[in-house]
Amino acid sequence: MPSVAVKLYSVFFKLILKRRLQNRIQNPNSNDQIITSFGVTSRPEETIAPANPSFTDGVATKDIHIDPSSSLSIRIFLPDTCLASPDPDVDKVNRSVNAVGNAAPRRYSYGSVEAYNVAATPSNRRVSYCNGFSTDDGGGYRGYSPFSRRCRKLPVMVQFHGGGFVAGSCDSVANDVFCRRIAKVCDVIVVAVGYRLAPENRYPAAFEDGMKVLHWLAKQANLAECGKSVGKNVDSRKADVQGHIVDAFGASLVEPWLAAHGDPSRCVLLGASCGANIADYVARKSVESGTLLAPVKVVAQVLMYPFFIGNTPTHSEIKLSNSYFFDKAMSILAWRLFLPEDEFNLDHPAANPLIPNRGGPPLKRMPPTLTVVAEHDWMRDRAIAYAQDLKKVNVDAPVLDYKDCVHEFATLDMLLRTPEAQACAEDIAIWVKKYISLRGHEFSY
Repeated sequence: MPSVAVKLYSVFFKLILKRRLQNRIQNPNSNDQIITSFGVTSRPEETIAPANPSFTDGVATKDIHIDPSSSLSIRIFLPDTCLASPDPDVDKVNRSVNAVGNAAPRRYSYGSVEAYNVAATPSNRRVSYCNGFSTDDGGGYRGYSPFSRRCRKLPVMVQFHGGGFVAGSCDSVANDVFCRRIAKVCDVIVVAVGYRLAPENRYPAAFEDGMKVLHWLAKQANLAECGKSVGKNVDSRKADVQGHIVDAFGASLVEPWLAAHGDPSRCVLLGASCGANIADYVARKSVESGTLLAPVKVVAQVLMYPFFIGNTPTHSEIKLSNSYFFDKAMSILAWRLFLPEDEFNLDHPAANPLIPNRGGPPLKRMPPTLTVVAEHDWMRDRAIAYAQDLKKVNVDAPVLDYKDCVHEFATLDMLLRTPEAQACAEDIAIWVKKYISLRGHEFSY
């Protein structure tokens, strides 16, 4: 059973959440039309972690507003393993140097045993720059900027936070801690999506935002490749110091971290709670899009305790309806706020993956799907049933079931430091690395 502290925290959590949900239903915002035109991606009560473009705790972060017509934004989490040379021979030399210097290795679970200290050369050292130029004084940008054209490429993991579609944010303290952990143990670039929240923006806004991020990633990759192919023929007035194409105001059209280190052909989707619903939608749409998203290719998805529901209750929905943190009654309130009033139905395609004629591609075309469930979560049975449907059509769809755990046990602020949360991240890394490892360097158990 969960600890006494978890039980007490759950009681207060549910009281506060219920009051907020009821207030949003009973007192719609008087400025709703103004807000709806742009949307919101976080709530005033959310505790925000500021972005830090330096490698704090092994991960650098930056925020980007990617859609001028809405509040859609992302936070990029770049692990310092990207600083390693892409040449394995150079890595061997660096490991020898570290061994001679008695540098203390840092263990990375389920990945390389050490994080190597790459020799500081002009091509790979961390630099500070202002308007594209290196600076050592106190002014200007003081974060990581990749100057080398030969950088280590990492898979890209697109992450969708939880919160019942009405709360949470990509830059909250809890999500920041979780994404940092995932970036390090999986050795990936995490792109956390700040999608628009309900009721200001109801369905399908959050789902469409997920697809917009994939299209943005594809555009970024194509612009970066275009800059490489044009190369030295680019007018110096139309390129920054890295050779990337710039707009009429001199701003780079290419995000430098993703251009230097991102490999969109190894893209993984990860969603927690309602974020899992978004991830599953984006996976289905990416299958339908096919080469239209090139070079982005979704190779796998991770659904962590999906926010699934339906009109016909499952065994767990009956037995655990009053479970910890997100009970069934509050979840229905969240769905009322998210779905348009004329579309409210617990068997809506966004809510119930088990309905017949759901639409989208056949299940057999879905990417490999890892499902994470908790013993004391009333949503568990429907998530397991969806995974079983995928297995029936030969999709790799294992289920990780965590004993004595509750909904959001690996992503909720209070529970992030628990052994179960740590183990979950490492278990995800074990499975994900089967699909994101480069050929010849595949991960094995």
